[in-house]
Amino acid sequence: MKKTAIFILLITFLIGCQQENFLAQQIEKRDTQQDYKEEPESFVQVEEEDKEQAEQGKEEEDKGNGEKQENEQIDENKDDSLTVIDNPDSVSLVVNKQRKLPDGFEPDDLVEANVPYHAAEGDPKRLIRKVAADALEDLFAAAKEDDLDLVAVSGYRSYDRQKQIYENNVATKGQDHADKFSAKPGTSEHQTGLAMDVASAALVAVLEQSFIETEEGQWLEDHAHEHGFIIRYPEGKEDITGYSYEPWHLRYVGKETATEIYQAQVTLEEFFGLYP
Repeated sequence: MKKTAIFILLITFLIGCQQENFLAQQIEKRDTQQDYKEEPESFVQVEEEDKEQAEQGKEEEDKGNGEKQENEQIDENKDDSLTVIDNPDSVSLVVNKQRKLPDGFEPDDLVEANVPYHAAEGDPKRLIRKVAADALEDLFAAAKEDDLDLVAVSGYRSYDRQKQIYENNVATKGQDHADKFSAKPGTSEHQTGLAMDVASAALVAVLEQSFIETEEGQWLEDHAHEHGFIIRYPEGKEDITGYSYEPWHLRYVGKETATEIYQAQVTLEEFFGLYP
């Protein structure tokens, strides 16, 4: 009886130990499974956050690069805001600080008029378009009939020549002065082949505003339109033309247009409605 009781107690003890070991194994297994489950989730979350931040950073970098490229493009093209003239061969074209000639433009009918020149023979300044040359000969002949002697000073200028003149004026007289009297390359009337600066044969007040005080200067103001020319930059119209008064600067536009402009006392910009 005593032995039986001891056997039962031993069996009970062994069963209890097995249950306890089993329970411990289950707890350890559960904890291990939980750790394994949470670790990958945490890693994936961090990876996704890093990826999201990386993509956000790339978007901001691309945006910044895009804005930089746009600003650089604007800076590079700031002069392209000028209107490019689509009919540079027309005698009615308007060239000014807002309207430029096409790149590489050069008239194909440049000639020397049969008039006295200040420049030496062969100088490009003696050139002018054929239609304007014929009119200039008539104008000089009419002045001669009134006992006045004119001389042609400066006609056609290429883009490169105008660039040299403008940059030299900026260097020697300053930007403000240059912009009042000298056109930037591509925006000069002289490149059209339709303009001619003139003076008295006595070379009094050559390319100076006081030229209007000479008999020749006054005669041109009163009669240039009769031969198809206008005083391109009249006095008191600087805000419209963009240039100071130049009584020596003649521009051919044809007799009809020149007469209408003279009678209305307006600028070329006002006549064609192209002033600011």
